[in-house]
This record gives sequence, C-alpha cells and structure tokens, in this order.
Amino acid sequence: MSASVTAMSASVTATNSSVTAADAAACSSRSFEVQLLAGRMEACAEQVDAVQARLAQLQLMDWQSPAGLAYRSSLRVQAVALCRAREGVLVAALALRRHSVRVAESALPAAGGY
Repeated sequence: MSASVTAMSASVTATNSSVTAADAAACSSRSFEVQLLAGRMEACAEQVDAVQARLAQLQLMDWQSPAGLAYRSSLRVQAVALCRAREGVLVAALALRRHSVRVAESALPAAGGY
C-alpha cells in the first residue's frame, strides 16, 4: 500500500511539473508578445520624431504673409502636441517592458512554497 501511495505521489508531482512547465512556456510566450508590443510603440515614437523633424523644417521657412505666419504658429502648436504624445508613448512602452518582466516572472515558483 505504501508503494502505491508513493507511486501516486510521484505521478501527481510529475503532472504538476508538466503543468508548471506549460505555464512557464505560456508566460514566456506572453512576455515575448508584450515585448513586441513595446517595440512597436517605440517604433511609433521614432515615426513621431521624423514628423517632428519635418515640422521643424517647415517652421524654419521664411513666412512673410499673415496666413504664412498663422500656419507657422499652427505648426508650432502641433509640434508641441506631438512631443507630448511621443513622451506618452515612450512612457507606455517602458511600462510594457516592465510588465513583460513581471509576466515572465509569474511563471517562476513563489519563494517559500506559497
């Protein structure tokens, strides 16, 4: 009877180990997906940088007419809004990078067996 209990215990342990391995693989996959999303957001921030550079070139043009000056002023407002949006995207990307680490860590067994 003791041998069958030991065998059953080993079977349960093996099953738990395989579930843990599957959970770890799933968490690793999710972590990678979160990292990919963060990378996409960082790429968006780079695209915003390119747009801001083009706006800066337009602002440097010599606008003489009242309409041209109003246009330059409008470009300045848009550039400020883009700068804020870029900062927000980078903050979100950083948060996603941190979250991906936590997702990966969630697959690790808790300390103390809890």
